[in-house]
Amino acid sequence: MSLFKNILYFQAGLGVLANTILLFFYTFIMLGHRPKPTDLIFCQLTFIHIMMFLSGGDICLTDIFEILNLENDFKCKTIFYISRVMRGLSLCTTCLLSVVQAITISPSTSLLAKFKHRLKTYLTYALFCIWSFNLFYSSNRIFYVGDFTNVSETNQMKVTKSCSLFPKNYIIRGLILAVSVSRDFFLVGVMLTTSTYMVILLFRHHRQCKHLHSISHLRASPEKRATQTILLLVVCFVVIYWVDFIISSSSVLLWAYDPVVLTVQKFVMYAYPTTTPLVQISSDKRIITMLKNMHSKCHGSFLNMFFSFL
Repeated sequence: MSLFKNILYFQAGLGVLANTILLFFYTFIMLGHRPKPTDLIFCQLTFIHIMMFLSGGDICLTDIFEILNLENDFKCKTIFYISRVMRGLSLCTTCLLSVVQAITISPSTSLLAKFKHRLKTYLTYALFCIWSFNLFYSSNRIFYVGDFTNVSETNQMKVTKSCSLFPKNYIIRGLILAVSVSRDFFLVGVMLTTSTYMVILLFRHHRQCKHLHSISHLRASPEKRATQTILLLVVCFVVIYWVDFIISSSSVLLWAYDPVVLTVQKFVMYAYPTTTPLVQISSDKRIITMLKNMHSKCHGSFLNMFFSFL
């Protein structure tokens, strides 16, 4: 069990570090350059993923609350609420990312092309609606989580060492589950639909370039690289989502959380926010160029300091 915990801490540390680098990069892009619509989404996604790690239950926010000497019930409600909000935001934002990229690469004859001219305006409205919906929808979870007392007496389901879920009425539980499953299935369906559409567009573009003997231009296309990156992220998210959904659903239906199962679920939940920044850093040439420039400047300043002491 301690080995799983160490792996979980290493995964969280790597994820926070990579997402923090990305957050600084996209903040710099947003302030100093002409950002693309996807840059705004990626900036928000990195912030969401950092908060997912910090609200994981055993990493950072818990220690902060203990230092502040806050009540355990308030701590459980706050951490659980933030965790559920960030999970929903990650799902909605990834779906929005795939839709925006599909609109960006759509040809002028497509029905989606009419959204290109006001894409940033629509994007602002979409982000506002996404945050509003998730902040409101996840608020119901506050009433069903709290300080862990005695499982045998109250039939609580322990989810961390000090927090537990309280039993809900079957009608309320069914209603919440129906809304959650409907939302998740709809968004995953949209992601798969837009991903299929982008794959078809890439395949057509590849055939046209091959016909015109311009394969080198196709490989150098930034639109193609960005689309491939987003497709990879969407596929990764969908696979991880289904694994997490199966674990969560089975635990809720059985009303039991084994500590090992809970650790495995956290590992699965952290897999997407850990993978996303690594994929972005390795595929976005702007990030690679910025890191190389920072490395050369740091290396040059170090050499200057070294020779000045000689």
